[in-house]
Amino acid sequence: MNTSERLNHLMKLRDEAHLGGGQDRIDKQHAKGSMTARERIDMLLDPGSFEEFDMFKTHRCRDFGMDSQVFPGDGVVTGYGTVNGRVVYVFAQDFTVLGGSLSETFAEKICKIMDLAMKNGAPVIGLNDSGGARIQEGIESLAGYTEIFQRNVMASGVVPQISAIFGPCAGGAVYSPALTDFVMMVQNQSYMFLTGPKVVKSVTHEDVTVEELGGAAMHASRSGVSDYAAPSEEAAIEYIKGLLSFMPQNNMDSPPIIPTDDPGTRRSEELNAIIPENPNAAYDMKEVILQTVDNREFLEVKADFAPNIIVGFARYNGMSVGIVANQPAHLSGVLDIDSSVKGARFVRFCDCFNIPIVTFVDVPGFLPGTVQEYGGVIRNGAKILYAFAEATIPKVTVITRKAYGGAYCVMSSKHLRGDINYAWPTAEIAVMGAKGAVGVLYGRQARDEADGKAFLADKEKEYQNTVANPYVAAQRGYIDDIIEPARTRERIVRALQLLQNKRDTNPMKKHGNIPL
Repeated sequence: MNTSERLNHLMKLRDEAHLGGGQDRIDKQHAKGSMTARERIDMLLDPGSFEEFDMFKTHRCRDFGMDSQVFPGDGVVTGYGTVNGRVVYVFAQDFTVLGGSLSETFAEKICKIMDLAMKNGAPVIGLNDSGGARIQEGIESLAGYTEIFQRNVMASGVVPQISAIFGPCAGGAVYSPALTDFVMMVQNQSYMFLTGPKVVKSVTHEDVTVEELGGAAMHASRSGVSDYAAPSEEAAIEYIKGLLSFMPQNNMDSPPIIPTDDPGTRRSEELNAIIPENPNAAYDMKEVILQTVDNREFLEVKADFAPNIIVGFARYNGMSVGIVANQPAHLSGVLDIDSSVKGARFVRFCDCFNIPIVTFVDVPGFLPGTVQEYGGVIRNGAKILYAFAEATIPKVTVITRKAYGGAYCVMSSKHLRGDINYAWPTAEIAVMGAKGAVGVLYGRQARDEADGKAFLADKEKEYQNTVANPYVAAQRGYIDDIIEPARTRERIVRALQLLQNKRDTNPMKKHGNIPL
């Protein structure tokens, strides 16, 4: 075979690999509204930047007729490229090849790029579309999955890991995405569950559809497994690009700084009037966030899950930050099991990757009731406390209104090594609200008064003026300054600039034992 023939042979093999399971299966993928693995990679990466590995790798199984079903690449496309000029490693499962099922060699391909990503310090992005383990291979496919899980754990906190689910993801396959930092799903197209509807029906006698059991909407709103339920594959990929823009390449790197024309000293007069006169009235904390960040740009994470707490990414004067905020417009901003877990996981991600945290506080306490207590609100509430206490990144806190009891403590208070803690004049920092406190302190005495209601009203005012305000905390140094709301952006920008070279450490240990 001469050189020309060898080149033609190479081109033929490449063409075969690019076709995956064949044109018929590609057409079926398109017919159901889905892109192919290579189309997804092309949409994610900068044009012309993709370098593929193991295009010609094939499976080794010869049982159950598999010797006649051999495809170059074996159902997963792997390699690296750039997103907005920054290197990422990527794998995309190819549903056109044996339903994207995972074999021993399929797993080896994924493990190779995960190892490279850790050595070279770059994010890993997995585009999942798989029927699960290749049952013809038995233990080899299970071993392959577990090798990937091991690398997910080793890479955790070293390089960012992002998963997008573009089709089925069932059984053991769900654990790799669950171990990554962020998970995207596509509405009415992707689903995740450990056991499918038929197994559920046979074991528990529940009738449930695929969408009800493991669809994008369910996981984004009820289970919290998914961080974003995208309306389309294109939207999911754009969300991934947005996430990457706030992240460093690895745990030794700093987040990117994006120049902005939004002045760091910009005032927001609307904030001076955003807190209602009625202390029990709601307002939208997202508006506080949008008023203070660069160009009103905020990328929210887990928007539909535990909406009583808000988490996401933004920038202040070009600096990337994570934002954690109580949302008084939902359940009065109360902390509960789901919101505590949501906040804790986000804080820990930011701490892993040197992303400062800005916390907006308006929290009346933890949600009472048997459902919460039986569900372990103590253990779960301790997670967000642990996350803030453990974090060594810059931490800036702004108390806008209520900061009561244990909820005050856990929301990045000065006592949990908060670096710069501000309060608005409307802040109420106390063990509990004035009405509840007065009821405890003077309830019995009020029954002996001629006008008990008037007596209690006077005592509420006294408590408000004496305790439930920001000045007592400021006198003790627990609040660094009481600021004009309109200047919140400026004060946060200055605080972040001050903290750019912050260094903090935790005691030497293997790792802590977070109350999981």
